[in-house]
Amino acid sequence: MTKPQYSSPDLTMIGEDHIRKYRETDGEVGYLWNGVPTLLLSTTGRRSGAVRTSALIFARDGADYLVVASYGGAPRHPAWYHNLQAHPNAEVQVKAEHIPVTAHTATAAEKPRLWTIVAEAWPNYDVYQTRTDRDIPIVVLTPL
Repeated sequence: MTKPQYSSPDLTMIGEDHIRKYRETDGEVGYLWNGVPTLLLSTTGRRSGAVRTSALIFARDGADYLVVASYGGAPRHPAWYHNLQAHPNAEVQVKAEHIPVTAHTATAAEKPRLWTIVAEAWPNYDVYQTRTDRDIPIVVLTPL
């Protein structure tokens, strides 16, 4: 089996800068990031109760939005993933549309099919999985 090839993304717009520009322009700036679509995911902090927003690459499976808790292959899950585990009701912003969603982690039975979808959208997910011993979760966001 060949080793997945990493493609270095342009990181000139990340984090709070990405979120601010996305919000200010209803996604006109920031929806496409390195050629892939992104959404803003707003979760409820598991300890603070404060609303936290992350800009994330997404793919679609029918009406559902798929996001990957890759954290670039870090050894721990991103905070937004832990927040969704504690509070699965959240909101996504896709361009100008604000959509209430409920989240669940893809099951072992669902994951192989969904991984194909997300890795097709962002092939670096395959590389990220090689960087960590943890099983990188896929989160299914279902519109309410």
